[in-house]
Amino acid sequence: MIRQVSPPPAKSQAELFPTRDVYTVSRLTTEARILLERGIPALWIEGEISNFSQPASGHWYFSLKDGKAQVRCAMFRTRNVHASYTPRDGAHVICRARVSLYEPRGEFQLLIDHVEDAGEGELRRKFEALKAKLQAEGLFSVERKRDLPALPARIGVITSPTGAAIRDILNILRRRFPAIPVLIYPVPVQGAGSAVQIAGAIRFASDHRACDVLIVARGGGSLEDLQAFNEEVVARALADCQIPTVSGVGHEVDVTIADFIADVRAPTPSGAAELVVPDCRDWIERLDGTLRRIAQFTRRRLQERRERHKWLEGRLAQCHPGVKLQHQAQRLDDFEQRLKLCTLRSLESRTGRLQSAVHQLARSSPLARLRDLLSRRGALELRMFGAMRHLLSTSQRRFEVLTRALNTVSPLATLERGYAIVTRHPSGELVRSSEQVDKGDRIEARVGKGRLRAVVEDKEE
Repeated sequence: MIRQVSPPPAKSQAELFPTRDVYTVSRLTTEARILLERGIPALWIEGEISNFSQPASGHWYFSLKDGKAQVRCAMFRTRNVHASYTPRDGAHVICRARVSLYEPRGEFQLLIDHVEDAGEGELRRKFEALKAKLQAEGLFSVERKRDLPALPARIGVITSPTGAAIRDILNILRRRFPAIPVLIYPVPVQGAGSAVQIAGAIRFASDHRACDVLIVARGGGSLEDLQAFNEEVVARALADCQIPTVSGVGHEVDVTIADFIADVRAPTPSGAAELVVPDCRDWIERLDGTLRRIAQFTRRRLQERRERHKWLEGRLAQCHPGVKLQHQAQRLDDFEQRLKLCTLRSLESRTGRLQSAVHQLARSSPLARLRDLLSRRGALELRMFGAMRHLLSTSQRRFEVLTRALNTVSPLATLERGYAIVTRHPSGELVRSSEQVDKGDRIEARVGKGRLRAVVEDKEE
């Protein structure tokens, strides 16, 4: 029995996809970029550069590839302006990068923060390791450094005989001090085995002592080009060298192990040549100054000798016998005059003393003293009589004045005008009021001339 089965009814799009989140292309690329940047941290990557380009914006664009894959890279101008290495096609490099995505084209790419040559990075690590090792041994210490000679008798130069460095050094030496000979130790300054030959030349120069100062130099270049001067064998040779050494390797920004070991580091080979010799013009000026001082000293010494010669001639003339006789005769005349003068002065002094004694004797005679005393007595009598008359006259005048004043204030004068002084009798008590006496009391009254006694018969208050 055949049974026919009907298919179920078809579902609509709304029933199949009840909720749909539709992405735009830009949204998809944005979220993909965010996932890449957040999910993968910054990393180091190694590869070969191809398709390198640098447009007017200054950004770098290139591909980084190995044998199986490649990836687009971008290094923006804000980053590459500080880069010490410029990429080129075919170069093998190590980069520090962040994974990202270029949204407009949906392309996976790396944003480069740092780029360096793969070989140079290894050289840099070796450089730092050797530097730390030698520094720990004390080979970089300032105490080891020796001073360069002020004027070397011969200069030794270890460098390539065909490079620009030797020409620069010779030009500087010829210009500054052409009289100093230069001994060149030709060596290769880069490539395989160059470090061993440089070290051998340093030891050879140290053993033979044919020069007073040694320049180790070469021109500028990359870290790989300067690698020979970063080898331990060269560093050990410089440390053991018995001659003061100057390192003039590369340009001013280049730093090598030889710079730390050498007694003096120069920024360039030309700078090394300027350090080891003085400027002959300065020496000529100093020599001229020295010659002028010598000439002045010579003239001064000759003048002193002439003056001393004249003085000795004068001394010799003074010591001549004839001159001595003249001096002695002159001294004899001088003594004679002084003797006469002394005799006259002695006589005058004695005459004066005699006259003084005569005068003193005359003054000390009794007659003269008696006359003097009589004269003084007469003078004193006159002064005494005059003083007595004056004193009597003065006393008389004062007496008269006092008498008049006494009479003026005397109570007797008051009594003569009719007043009286009453006292109790016989006690003599002064009566100033009638209350002091009673009837029958005896009183005494003093008047201008005489006294009166009475008895109180009555009184009135």
